[in-house]
Amino acid sequence: MKMNYFVVGTNDKDASTRFYDAFFAEFGIKQVMSNDRMTYWQSEDFAFAVAIPFDEQAATNGNGTMVGFALESEDAVQRLHSKVIELGGKCAGAPGNRGPMFSAYVRDLDNNKLCFSA
Repeated sequence: MKMNYFVVGTNDKDASTRFYDAFFAEFGIKQVMSNDRMTYWQSEDFAFAVAIPFDEQAATNGNGTMVGFALESEDAVQRLHSKVIELGGKCAGAPGNRGPMFSAYVRDLDNNKLCFSA
């Protein structure tokens, strides 16, 4: 089994779209669709979206919820961690060894937690 897609909520779709456009540009992943509520990015085996919640309530980050991205190297983990900070995200755990993985943690503009590991 593999994960089909992941969606994170946003309260500012335009800002979130700019953030993830720059974020995914690091991998050559481009937007495939955008409408008034959602923006999608997709590659051969990857799909991700930001969305204004369907119930029209404020988007909130999930406490304990995290999106994990597997990267090819420790350098890539460090580079992407720095990129997110440059884009206005926040550090939630500096790059370093954690158990058998080298990983880093960040929060996006809506406080969604992302993990990069190699």
